[in-house]
This record gives sequence, C-alpha cells and structure tokens, in this order.
Amino acid sequence: MLQDCPAEFEREMGCTAAELGHWLPGAAAPHPVRTQPNGADIDIDAGCLRLRWEALAPRRIALLSVPRLQLRFAFEGVDEAARVRFMRRFDLYTQRGGG
Repeated sequence: MLQDCPAEFEREMGCTAAELGHWLPGAAAPHPVRTQPNGADIDIDAGCLRLRWEALAPRRIALLSVPRLQLRFAFEGVDEAARVRFMRRFDLYTQRGGG
C-alpha cells in the first residue's frame, strides 16, 4: 500500500493517451480535471496536480504490442497526505485486470 508520495515523480503506464483521458475523471474524482493536449491539471484542495504525458513506442513481447505513456506528476501546494490519498485512488482506478 502506498505510504508516501513525492511532490514530483515520473512513471510509465501501459495505455494510450485516449484511454488515460477516459479514465481521468473517475480516477481524479471528486477533483475537477482540466484536460489539454498531452496533459491535465487537477485541482486538489488549494493546490494542483500538473499531469503531463508523452507517448512512447509500444512494448513488444512476441506478437503482443502494449501501448506506453510516460507520465510526469507534479503536485503544487498539495500536502503529502492529500498526495497519498489521490495516488491511492488513481492507482486503483487505472489498474488493469490480471491473472
């Protein structure tokens, strides 16, 4: 379980920008999301998360091709407890099923 969350970090996700854009309103709820090309700003309490992404080349494993995005999370004016709460929901909401 996520215990701490730095103010800025990057991660790779196996999805397309369109998929992420579809998930964001639910993953960020109840916080409002303002989307823009290659990113979104999410108001969290008195602060903001500036989320930016860049499409990467798909990961290929034999005949399987998995889309990839590089995401940069930059929380501004959001305390660590609120960052942890946000990221727990975000991670659960964007988690894909597995075996």
